[in-house]
Amino acid sequence: MSYLNGQIGYREELLSTRSVVRKGNFVLLEPDGLVKNSIPGYVNCDVTIMGSPEMGASFADYLVTAHAGGKNESLGGEGLETFLYVIEGEVAVKNADKEAVLTEGGYIYSPESNLVSFENKTGADAKLYVYKRRYAKLEGLKAYTVVGNANDLPWIPYEGMENCFVKDFLPAAGDFGFDMNMHILKFNLGASHGYIETHVQEHGMYFLTGKAMYRLDDEWIPVKKGDYVFMDAYCPQACYGVGREEDLTYIYSKDCNRDVVL
Repeated sequence: MSYLNGQIGYREELLSTRSVVRKGNFVLLEPDGLVKNSIPGYVNCDVTIMGSPEMGASFADYLVTAHAGGKNESLGGEGLETFLYVIEGEVAVKNADKEAVLTEGGYIYSPESNLVSFENKTGADAKLYVYKRRYAKLEGLKAYTVVGNANDLPWIPYEGMENCFVKDFLPAAGDFGFDMNMHILKFNLGASHGYIETHVQEHGMYFLTGKAMYRLDDEWIPVKKGDYVFMDAYCPQACYGVGREEDLTYIYSKDCNRDVVL
């Protein structure tokens, strides 16, 4: 294993990190210090496991750099649903239902037990955000494959605010066949949530642009592009977009459409 950012050997400064780990509550992982994980199925890829059950999540999140020829031919598995988003670059993807070439902002959702593959057929690296979770079945309902690109989706004002916007990747709001959704939130500089949210849903979040002060439980913590955050159920959360130039955007998952299991 080696550092995700390529840093090896000694440093001149004292060792430090912005990462914070409160298992079963929230986790912030900054890029510096994240290691590459060797995972069967990934060929010519650098893979870092970010969210996982080991930190309290019901899902797994991965950051993948697919080099030229990089691929995985069997993402997912029995009972698992999978989502792949292209942060940078281009990959060809396919499952039993569809195949497509995804460029920056492109994504595919593959329903339970429907394996999805990707391959980087270009000469440049592709950076991917990959999510998988065990599907919560409901009798008579099921999800289906969705392929699209975030750049083709409209920005919708978030809860009526004029400086905070959201994009919804999946039709979960009107279809109980889906037990999760994936979104991008955008905060203009100085924008914030309308209140500190507290809810049963978990979030896995990867910050795409900008900077923020994020409220996680009872702490205000600085975050920025390249950071990853996991929030467990009932972790109070909200943020302010900060900085001087770039709006804050992050992609995040949310479980939904299911009752509590007793």
